Amino acid sequence: MTDFAVATGIDDACFVANESAVRAYCRSFPAVLIHGRGAWVYDEAGGAYLDFLAGAGTLNYGHNDPRIKRAVLDYLADDGIVHSLDFYTRAKRAFLEKFRAVILEPRGLEYRIQFPSPSGATAVEAALKLARKVTGRSEVIAFTNAFHGMTLGALAATGSAAKRAGAGIALAHVTRMPYDGYLGPGVDTLDYLARALDDPSSGIAPPAAFLVETVQGEGGLNVASGEWLRRLQAIARVYGSLLIIDDIQAGCGRSGAFFSFERAGLDPDLVCLAKAIGGMGLPLALLLIKPQYDQWRPGEHNGTFRGNNLAFVAGAAALDYWADARFVASLREHGALLQARLQTLASRYAPRCGGVRGLGLMQGLWFTEPSLAGRVSRAAFRRGLIAETCGPRDEVLKLLPPLTIDTPTLRQGLDILETALVEATGVTPITV
Repeated sequence: MTDFAVATGIDDACFVANESAVRAYCRSFPAVLIHGRGAWVYDEAGGAYLDFLAGAGTLNYGHNDPRIKRAVLDYLADDGIVHSLDFYTRAKRAFLEKFRAVILEPRGLEYRIQFPSPSGATAVEAALKLARKVTGRSEVIAFTNAFHGMTLGALAATGSAAKRAGAGIALAHVTRMPYDGYLGPGVDTLDYLARALDDPSSGIAPPAAFLVETVQGEGGLNVASGEWLRRLQAIARVYGSLLIIDDIQAGCGRSGAFFSFERAGLDPDLVCLAKAIGGMGLPLALLLIKPQYDQWRPGEHNGTFRGNNLAFVAGAAALDYWADARFVASLREHGALLQARLQTLASRYAPRCGGVRGLGLMQGLWFTEPSLAGRVSRAAFRRGLIAETCGPRDEVLKLLPPLTIDTPTLRQGLDILETALVEATGVTPITV
């Protein structure tokens, strides 16, 4: 057995012998998983864990949601087409019709839908490529602490030095600007951007696009204000640049509304969706394109797995949740519950805990002592809660419970988190 296996009691010999050393989550959460139901996952040793990682935001409807799973099983039992490139299929038509009826039309949005290939990075790559084609410009403006993917175009727009270093080549044609709040409270970081674009000697030309997350998931749960986002959109309009919203992690309800930009009243030119849009963890990505910018020639951008019909079926079934007012109301209620409980914990463990970050069911605690977030995560896992860290120094403990979680289970997870805080800090707070 390896040292890892001895330390954790998990036999990892098969994985060590056969899988690349690039594997990561299994090092933080040592378990061999076999089942998943709702908010819970189970390992082969009999352990049960509340999953507040949820596939990094992919499993918004939990593991093996019964109605979504039933739709997929029925489709397979009927010998439905599974892979279809971009052929027309009944499953694709059903997804397109439901997405328009349930999501786009009620919000007054008009988009063409491109299926670029299954991952979020491919949606970002398609968006960047299309923006450059439409505008005839090469440069893109992205923001500090952004994460947009690991392929070269998306990686060029990503902020993390560690991830960028893996490219092995120069990552070009992206200018980095400070995200909202990056320079502290009271500083509007768009003042610099607006001044630079207005100055013909600044060295910064109007870009093909501005690429932004309204909530930075991997970057530390930083939330851009509605005012900042609206001003960014206005700047894009002035300079003929496209506004691309990367809603891959914050979208599909994670921030409290289906699109994370709804709270700001934005009208983006391009929107990237992936992760949870596939319903139950099945790979699917979308690029939403304003009709006037749908300037692709047939086959100009494609991908072998852009016709994932199982994901169309699962994604369409998942959209039924968004036709249920009770589900939408529960997102607000659970987001408020999560925020209130985290604020209580943050105040109890101040100053080592610096506060609460995030929005909706995408919130967490950030620590002034960065290593503490990892210690809390490990202590929580030992007690049956999976929650990862994020931020430039992994200083934020991020909670992504399923959107379908019930209130008692959400409270149970937060109780485990509180116990983990006691262990990791060595301090039992005095409460009045």
